[in-house]
Amino acid sequence: MATMVDVARRAGVSVATVSHVLNETRRVRPDTRQAVLDAIDDLGYTPNTLARSLVTARTRSIGLAVSAISNPYFTEILQGVEAAALEHGYSLLIADPHDDPAHERKVVQLLHERRVDGVIVAPSAEPAELIGYLTRRGVPCVFLDRLIGAGYDHPYDQVCAENAFPLEQLVRHLAELGHTRIGLVAGLPGLSTTAERIDGYRTGLHHSGLPFDPGLLADGHSEARGAEDATHRLLTAAEPPTAIITANNAMTIGALRALRAAGRTVPGDLALVCFDDFTWADVFSPGLTAISQPSREIGSTAVRLLLDRLEHPGRPPRTVRLPCAFVHRTSCGCAPEPAPEPADRPAPPGKDPVP
Repeated sequence: MATMVDVARRAGVSVATVSHVLNETRRVRPDTRQAVLDAIDDLGYTPNTLARSLVTARTRSIGLAVSAISNPYFTEILQGVEAAALEHGYSLLIADPHDDPAHERKVVQLLHERRVDGVIVAPSAEPAELIGYLTRRGVPCVFLDRLIGAGYDHPYDQVCAENAFPLEQLVRHLAELGHTRIGLVAGLPGLSTTAERIDGYRTGLHHSGLPFDPGLLADGHSEARGAEDATHRLLTAAEPPTAIITANNAMTIGALRALRAAGRTVPGDLALVCFDDFTWADVFSPGLTAISQPSREIGSTAVRLLLDRLEHPGRPPRTVRLPCAFVHRTSCGCAPEPAPEPADRPAPPGKDPVP
């Protein structure tokens, strides 16, 4: 097995120079650095990451704690985190806090005990234990998707999508189609995403000249089963809605189950639109009108914020918000948009164009 001495001999440099290239502890001339990297490739040298961490106090690893990793939204965030981490030479350790405050603190502690350089967390609705642990231990952290409320004093960077305005867009679109009773299947109480989307819902009603009816706001608990029950309650109300907005993609699945069980068609009997686009939304018949979040960009931005924090620990904390996109399909009741005209193609060689 090749050693650093072998690499140094092949590259014609000192062992210290090889160490500086591997650990990025001192600037090395580009031609010298390339010679070392070529020698590493030629010899198949594998650095001892444990030994390197003892020298640099860094393991070049990041901990990621997000609930419901099976959710397509968080899966795409994970892909963004993983790609950005790999690009910068970091490995990734993943844990699922299950949206439970005590378990959340425990899994972050386990990640920290594995000597990750920092953690990225989608916090629960009650993050006090988590923030206390991070603060006491001085763990570098970035919160993603869900913001920590003003009631918590913390020094951490955050990144999320816009929530209020995109939900307002959905409401106003449905109102423009003539709907006056628009229901919202909202997420888990206490999450910033839930509160902001409800704010957007109410703002959209206000701007559309519609009153807010508490009976049209149902708690779907951010998951499919809860949304199924919430949709059933809306459908069986004395004055049921003619349109429903679901506040994440898992709840969209629950709402669709409830509508199918009730024998309701979309958009014939009721319009359905959702916050969170997902890969197969256009496969449904009708295609789901949705708000698309920049999931992968949220993940990659979280990594960049964390690495910047590691390099500049005294920098003031930042909160980054990323815009969403309105994806117009037909579940809202609109007619399908016409397909683009096919481009003219030249006739095959030796043949006349078809008239």
